Amino acid sequence: MSPKATVKKIVPKSILNIRHLFYAWLGAMKFGNPSEELLVIGVTGTSGKSTTVYLLRQLLESAGYTVGALSTIEFSIAGEHHLNDKKMTMLGKTQIQEYLRKMVEKGCTIAIVETTSEGRVQYRHRFINYDMMLLTNLYPEHIDSHGSFEKYRQAKIDLFEYAARSRRKTIKGKRILKMALINRSVMGYTKFASKRFDKINFFDGKETLHAEDIMSDNEGIHFKVHERTFSAPMYGEHNAKNIVACMAVARALDISWGTIEKAVETFHNVPGRIEFISEAEVQGFQVIVDYAFEPVAMKKLYEVVDLLKPKRVLHVFGSTGGGRDKARRFTLGEFIGEHANMCFVTDEDPYEDDPMKIIEDVATAVKKVGKKKGINLFVDIDRRKAITAAIGRAKPGDLVLITGKGSEQAMCIAGGNMIPWDDRMIAREAIEHRAE
Repeated sequence: MSPKATVKKIVPKSILNIRHLFYAWLGAMKFGNPSEELLVIGVTGTSGKSTTVYLLRQLLESAGYTVGALSTIEFSIAGEHHLNDKKMTMLGKTQIQEYLRKMVEKGCTIAIVETTSEGRVQYRHRFINYDMMLLTNLYPEHIDSHGSFEKYRQAKIDLFEYAARSRRKTIKGKRILKMALINRSVMGYTKFASKRFDKINFFDGKETLHAEDIMSDNEGIHFKVHERTFSAPMYGEHNAKNIVACMAVARALDISWGTIEKAVETFHNVPGRIEFISEAEVQGFQVIVDYAFEPVAMKKLYEVVDLLKPKRVLHVFGSTGGGRDKARRFTLGEFIGEHANMCFVTDEDPYEDDPMKIIEDVATAVKKVGKKKGINLFVDIDRRKAITAAIGRAKPGDLVLITGKGSEQAMCIAGGNMIPWDDRMIAREAIEHRAE
């Protein structure tokens, strides 16, 4: 066990969190409270946060804003983007404040910050002066780390309270209002609507911004909002909802519908989110790399799979260690075992946990729904070999799904170590090797 893991095990979380609070304060002092010079948009929720940040950045840039963004997917500053290689959504120590200062120096006027419930518990959000807080959705997840769904939801509510009571700022002579943008389909959504906000907007509910008549084809998704028709080169009903969340922010900033429509039409594919590996198409099959690692996201992914109508689905997956929800191993195993034709269970960020124990738990669930080891269930602790095996078995018309990591650039293993990793690159190597 690494020294860091040992400290985490023996020192109470409350004490460790004080350390995070100190670093948050130190970063703000060291870099001169940069969030006071930016309109800061926090994006939180159970799923779709990173995609929403990515798409919102594109939309705001299309509207003429100079934007910075921090998310699980990427770090972006004024048109310069690089993938998140830290294996962390809300960066530790003083790094968030450092990035915010760089945004100011590069001329950004808006910062979008993916903000997690775990980050709130660890005070990583402190000393960031949020102006807008967006709730994408909320459902039971991260129960092991929070203790209960109620505590998880309260952590999200606390983020909204924090934003609402933060000091009002004036930028270039303009007073910035505190705004909440809340998904009305969330159970108990009114609890997020603190009276301290200057303005509260709802979306994804009747008489609010919401997507209707959602359709998918080979060109992407098509839907209506307020009788306007939108098309985006993306797959999945869930992405229509992510786009509506972006629209809610855009309209709050008085961006015109015409600008929004043009931006949506030109959205780029999100790295590691239903990302097709095009090299496979030459050989007559498809490969998709996706970040889905929890049950609801996996169900949404399989809705897209159903639209593609593959002959067979060969699915490479595992489950994360590091104190994440252990029940997820069995839920995912059963669901994928029922829906995929072949299952390749492998390693996926074990952290300090025994990787074979995680794999065995997942495989047990897969076998429970009828899969047979060596026939349509294959187990390999080496993720590279598992990906290569699945791609090697693919036939024309098949779909190989590789889930759990998306565009992540590292895998977390024992000893607090991270090894360089990219499922997409490994998939391409396997496709190339197969063609030889």
